Amino acid sequence: MRTTVRLDPEVAAAAEQLRRERHIGLGEAVNELARAGLARREETAQFRQRTASVGLKMDVTNIAETLELLDQYDAEHAR
Repeated sequence: MRTTVRLDPEVAAAAEQLRRERHIGLGEAVNELARAGLARREETAQFRQRTASVGLKMDVTNIAETLELLDQYDAEHAR
């Protein structure tokens, strides 16, 4: 069974370089690059939302009103 895959130029260049360095086939080189990419995704840092006190206390059940108050606060403090 033959499968055709189109690689972006930078991916093809990386695969070709790996193939030459390790004396392996193109398919094995592409697989190694793919595995390396999958492994990196697991290393991503956990997202942490940063907060800051803006000195406002408001009821956020009415989102439109809340957004309006925040816009007003931004406009007043941008001066």
